[in-house]
Amino acid sequence: MEQVTTEFATTLFVVPPGEWIFVTVPPDVSQDIREVPRPPRKGFGSVRVEVTIGGTTWNTSVFPDSASGCYMLPVKKAVREAEGLEIGDDLVMSLTTLD
Repeated sequence: MEQVTTEFATTLFVVPPGEWIFVTVPPDVSQDIREVPRPPRKGFGSVRVEVTIGGTTWNTSVFPDSASGCYMLPVKKAVREAEGLEIGDDLVMSLTTLD
């Protein structure tokens, strides 16, 4: 399966009611992810990815956001704490699709 590997700048934001912290995958990267044929999966159209922010790498999934047309990526608390990130911070991350 074709992988999408990229690096981009983005900003941490919170989705109300306030417990989930995300970044938005830029439109051009979201389009690249969408264009790769994949077998149907459960999970709201999610795509498994490996992500690196600073010195932290982990596996997660990106989820399509119908309002923006982009994928959203959750950034878990352990990563934010390890990298000293707060809501509203700008960051650079790398992303590789796994399926």
